[in-house]
Amino acid sequence: MSAPAAGGRAGVVGLGLVGSSVALALRASGWHVGGIDVDEARASRALEIGVVNAVGIAPDVSLVVVATPVATVGQVVCRLLADRPGDDDLVVTDVGSVKSQIVAQVADSRFVGGHPMAGSEQEGPDGASADLFVGATWVLTPTGATSPDAFRKVRSLVTSFGADAVELSPERHDALVAIVSHLPHLAAANLMALAADASEEHAVLLRLAAGGFRDMTRIAAGEPSIWPDIFRDNAAAVLEALDDLRARLDEARRMLVEGDRDALVALLEHARAARRNLPPRLPRPELVVECRLPVPDRPGVLAEVTTVLGELGANIRDIEIAHSAEGERGVLVLVIDSEASERARVALVGLGYRPAISRLA
Repeated sequence: MSAPAAGGRAGVVGLGLVGSSVALALRASGWHVGGIDVDEARASRALEIGVVNAVGIAPDVSLVVVATPVATVGQVVCRLLADRPGDDDLVVTDVGSVKSQIVAQVADSRFVGGHPMAGSEQEGPDGASADLFVGATWVLTPTGATSPDAFRKVRSLVTSFGADAVELSPERHDALVAIVSHLPHLAAANLMALAADASEEHAVLLRLAAGGFRDMTRIAAGEPSIWPDIFRDNAAAVLEALDDLRARLDEARRMLVEGDRDALVALLEHARAARRNLPPRLPRPELVVECRLPVPDRPGVLAEVTTVLGELGANIRDIEIAHSAEGERGVLVLVIDSEASERARVALVGLGYRPAISRLA
């Protein structure tokens, strides 16, 4: 099988946020992209705003990315491959967030299971971005039947999008995403529902929601219709992770009941260290630094900081605002190019800030 280079013809099945972002990333790399969606209005919108070159998938495409709900991925992939039996110029991959069920349905060497760990609260073609995958982890789940050439092609493709390709077995992938993706969504949804139900009795409750609550429940704002199939297809792994979380919450409850301050501090310190050591979502962490900047919670602070950094030519690669649960201060967390770190530090000190700058690698 020859792996077609960028500039070929590709197809995308499913033009939601991720599928449309894949289409944009393909187009940015020089591919001619045709796309389809069960929602004809969505497909027309994707064509109207330039997400795809055409509605429909040409019969001679060398690559198809399936971005439909996980319940339909397997049958869509099988149909695409059955339409071109023995055609080694065709490679099909998908972006489904559960892999074991999908891979089990497809017995074809030309299929490479995939899952980009990227997304946002935006929806459809209008929320799509060619940069969505830059710095993201893109898991590939080849099996013993997968063609090495097909795998190399898909791996090369996703890395060209700026993603970090990671190879896992389908089963290992499902166990891990249950912890870092599926369980957090379920937890965020329940926490948000808990607060919403309580607010019916205490109308002021949601007005008190501080940064920590908003940060923790942000993912609950995502499209709900995709999640029942995900939870169903990865139920065993999600249930195991849910049981582990329940056990940890029970232990935290014990600490509170018994007033076990030392154990509670140890838990919080362990979590804090692990959170701060999360790998950055950047392709070259050795070339950037993290700047943590205590800031007052007032209008204009973000504009002031970003403006001075822009004037210095300090490229901001990532930004996060860690609000204080109480009071009028928070922490602005910036990831900037290391070569500009000293200029940035001097300028920010000159404005009265006290930046703490550290390397990420």
